[in-house]
Amino acid sequence: MLDKLIGAPKTEYSDYKYCMQDAGNLYIGAKYTYGELMELEEIPFKWKAITEHYLMKEIDLSSSLESHLYYLEKTTFDFKTLKQLKIRVKVSEIQQKRSLFGRIKRQYVEKIYALEDFTSLSVAEKKKRGILVQELICPKLSLMSFSV
Repeated sequence: MLDKLIGAPKTEYSDYKYCMQDAGNLYIGAKYTYGELMELEEIPFKWKAITEHYLMKEIDLSSSLESHLYYLEKTTFDFKTLKQLKIRVKVSEIQQKRSLFGRIKRQYVEKIYALEDFTSLSVAEKKKRGILVQELICPKLSLMSFSV
Protein backbone atom coordinates (compact mmCIF):
# COMPACT_ATOMS: atom_id res chain seq x y z
CA MET A 1 0.00 0.00 0.00
CA LEU A 2 2.88 2.32 0.77
CA ASP A 3 4.20 1.73 -2.75
CA LYS A 4 0.93 2.99 -4.22
CA LEU A 5 1.07 6.14 -2.10
CA ILE A 6 4.62 7.13 -2.99
CA GLY A 7 4.26 6.14 -6.64
CA ALA A 8 6.86 3.38 -6.75
CA PRO A 9 7.68 2.27 -10.30
CA LYS A 10 6.27 -1.02 -11.55
CA THR A 11 8.68 -3.91 -11.52
CA GLU A 12 9.58 -5.26 -14.91
CA TYR A 13 10.37 -8.85 -15.78
CA SER A 14 14.16 -8.79 -15.97
CA ASP A 15 15.25 -12.43 -15.84
CA TYR A 16 17.20 -13.27 -18.97
CA LYS A 17 17.60 -9.58 -19.81
CA TYR A 18 21.34 -9.11 -19.79
CA CYS A 19 24.29 -8.45 -22.03
CA MET A 20 27.70 -9.90 -21.19
CA GLN A 21 30.95 -10.10 -23.06
CA ASP A 22 34.11 -12.09 -22.59
CA ALA A 23 37.22 -12.33 -24.74
CA GLY A 24 35.52 -14.35 -27.45
CA ASN A 25 31.73 -14.04 -27.26
CA LEU A 26 28.81 -11.68 -26.82
CA TYR A 27 25.95 -13.09 -24.71
CA ILE A 28 22.51 -11.48 -24.99
CA GLY A 29 19.54 -12.55 -22.83
CA ALA A 30 16.58 -13.79 -24.83
CA LYS A 31 13.87 -11.73 -23.11
CA TYR A 32 15.07 -8.47 -24.67
CA THR A 33 13.01 -7.04 -27.48
CA TYR A 34 14.85 -5.68 -30.50
CA GLY A 35 13.70 -2.18 -29.57
CA GLU A 36 15.27 -2.50 -26.11
CA LEU A 37 18.50 -3.84 -27.63
CA MET A 38 18.78 -0.83 -29.92
CA GLU A 39 18.62 1.50 -26.89
CA LEU A 40 21.13 -0.31 -24.64
CA GLU A 41 24.61 1.15 -24.30
CA GLU A 42 26.13 -2.25 -23.45
CA ILE A 43 25.31 -3.67 -26.89
CA PRO A 44 28.17 -3.18 -29.39
CA PHE A 45 27.48 -0.74 -32.22
CA LYS A 46 28.25 -3.41 -34.80
CA TRP A 47 25.42 -5.60 -33.49
CA LYS A 48 23.04 -2.63 -33.62
CA ALA A 49 24.10 -1.84 -37.19
CA ILE A 50 23.58 -5.46 -38.31
CA THR A 51 20.21 -5.54 -36.58
CA GLU A 52 19.08 -2.31 -38.20
CA HIS A 53 20.32 -3.06 -41.71
CA TYR A 54 19.60 -6.78 -42.02
CA LEU A 55 17.23 -8.05 -39.33
CA MET A 56 14.70 -5.21 -39.10
CA LYS A 57 13.47 -5.91 -42.64
CA GLU A 58 11.59 -9.01 -41.51
CA ILE A 59 10.96 -8.52 -37.78
CA ASP A 60 9.28 -5.93 -35.60
CA LEU A 61 11.00 -3.89 -32.87
CA SER A 62 8.52 -5.24 -30.32
CA SER A 63 9.39 -8.91 -30.93
CA SER A 64 11.75 -10.54 -28.47
CA LEU A 65 14.89 -12.49 -29.27
CA GLU A 66 13.22 -15.51 -27.70
CA SER A 67 10.19 -15.51 -29.99
CA HIS A 68 12.27 -14.60 -33.05
CA LEU A 69 14.69 -17.49 -32.52
CA TYR A 70 11.93 -19.92 -31.52
CA TYR A 71 9.93 -19.40 -34.73
CA LEU A 72 12.88 -18.75 -37.06
CA GLU A 73 12.79 -20.66 -40.35
CA LYS A 74 15.70 -21.64 -42.57
CA THR A 75 14.22 -19.99 -45.65
CA THR A 76 14.28 -16.42 -44.29
CA PHE A 77 16.91 -13.77 -44.86
CA ASP A 78 17.37 -13.15 -41.14
CA PHE A 79 18.30 -16.83 -40.69
CA LYS A 80 21.00 -16.41 -43.35
CA THR A 81 22.27 -13.28 -41.60
CA LEU A 82 22.42 -14.98 -38.20
CA LYS A 83 24.04 -18.04 -39.77
CA GLN A 84 26.82 -15.83 -41.17
CA LEU A 85 27.37 -14.55 -37.64
CA LYS A 86 27.71 -18.17 -36.42
CA ILE A 87 25.04 -17.62 -33.76
CA ARG A 88 24.46 -20.28 -31.13
CA VAL A 89 21.37 -20.55 -28.95
CA LYS A 90 21.43 -21.54 -25.28
CA VAL A 91 18.21 -23.28 -24.22
CA SER A 92 16.70 -25.12 -21.29
CA GLU A 93 15.13 -28.44 -22.22
CA ILE A 94 13.07 -30.85 -20.13
CA GLN A 95 14.61 -34.30 -19.84
CA GLN A 96 13.39 -37.36 -18.00
CA LYS A 97 15.84 -39.21 -15.80
CA ARG A 98 15.36 -42.34 -13.75
CA SER A 99 16.35 -42.37 -10.12
CA LEU A 100 17.96 -45.35 -8.40
CA PHE A 101 14.54 -46.63 -7.37
CA GLY A 102 13.04 -46.39 -10.87
CA ARG A 103 11.06 -43.20 -10.43
CA ILE A 104 11.04 -40.91 -13.43
CA LYS A 105 12.10 -37.39 -12.63
CA ARG A 106 11.73 -34.49 -15.06
CA GLN A 107 14.26 -31.68 -14.89
CA TYR A 108 15.54 -28.87 -17.07
CA VAL A 109 18.94 -29.31 -18.67
CA GLU A 110 20.85 -26.51 -20.39
CA LYS A 111 22.04 -27.11 -23.94
CA ILE A 112 23.73 -24.98 -26.57
CA TYR A 113 22.58 -25.48 -30.14
CA ALA A 114 24.11 -24.20 -33.35
CA LEU A 115 21.55 -22.06 -35.16
CA GLU A 116 21.07 -24.61 -37.96
CA ASP A 117 20.45 -27.44 -35.51
CA PHE A 118 17.99 -25.35 -33.52
CA THR A 119 16.00 -24.23 -36.55
CA SER A 120 15.90 -27.78 -37.93
CA LEU A 121 13.61 -28.65 -35.00
CA SER A 122 9.97 -27.90 -35.78
CA VAL A 123 7.94 -25.67 -33.47
CA ALA A 124 5.87 -28.71 -32.46
CA GLU A 125 9.06 -30.59 -31.55
CA LYS A 126 10.33 -27.63 -29.51
CA LYS A 127 7.05 -27.47 -27.60
CA LYS A 128 7.06 -31.24 -27.07
CA ARG A 129 10.57 -31.09 -25.60
CA GLY A 130 9.66 -28.09 -23.43
CA ILE A 131 12.43 -25.93 -24.88
CA LEU A 132 12.89 -22.42 -23.43
CA VAL A 133 15.31 -20.05 -25.16
CA GLN A 134 17.69 -18.42 -22.65
CA GLU A 135 20.32 -16.53 -24.61
CA LEU A 136 21.89 -15.80 -27.94
CA ILE A 137 25.66 -16.34 -28.22
CA CYS A 138 27.54 -14.41 -30.90
CA PRO A 139 31.28 -14.95 -31.45
CA LYS A 140 33.12 -11.64 -31.52
CA LEU A 141 35.35 -12.75 -34.39
CA SER A 142 32.39 -13.32 -36.70
CA LEU A 143 30.82 -10.06 -35.50
CA MET A 144 34.06 -8.23 -36.30
CA SER A 145 34.50 -9.82 -39.74
CA PHE A 146 30.86 -9.22 -40.82
CA SER A 147 30.73 -6.29 -43.24
CA VAL A 148 27.72 -4.00 -43.00
